[in-house]
Amino acid sequence: MDIKEKIRVIEGFPKEGISFKDITTLLKDGEAFKYTIDEMVNNLKDKDIDIIVGPEARGFLIGAPVAYSLGIGFVPIRKAGKLPGETLSIEYDLEYGTDTIELHKDSIKKGQRVAIVDDLLATGGTILSVAKLIEMLGGEIASIDFIIELTDLHGRDKLSKYPVNSLIQYNI
Repeated sequence: MDIKEKIRVIEGFPKEGISFKDITTLLKDGEAFKYTIDEMVNNLKDKDIDIIVGPEARGFLIGAPVAYSLGIGFVPIRKAGKLPGETLSIEYDLEYGTDTIELHKDSIKKGQRVAIVDDLLATGGTILSVAKLIEMLGGEIASIDFIIELTDLHGRDKLSKYPVNSLIQYNI
């Protein structure tokens, strides 16, 4: 199946000059969504993964079914102030300003093999911060997996010390 056909591209969203890749059209197509999750699971099933981590919010939509299919747990990465327990946070740069993400301090155990799952790799800044949080807790990044990679933004370069996989690629 060509899942690229199931993704809607919206020019000029959220601002002029951006070509937004909208996965909601893929998510609402049961066959395409199942195929996408199955492809991600197939990539991870032989990597001895202990836990899946997904950043807010689309990483939840992709990571949770991947974790379920593998029979392992799922850890959400949230924006600051959204998690109720004791958290570890990291601030990272955005195009204009900074943002903070966090996870529960007890969510990753030392030595656990972690796969980070998200919908899209753009510049890599958010996912690099996720990886740093996991490593601060002693986790090992076994794989970073995306549905989409925007190759012209070179996010893979920022993640070069990790194994990175994407199902489809776009030049923006």
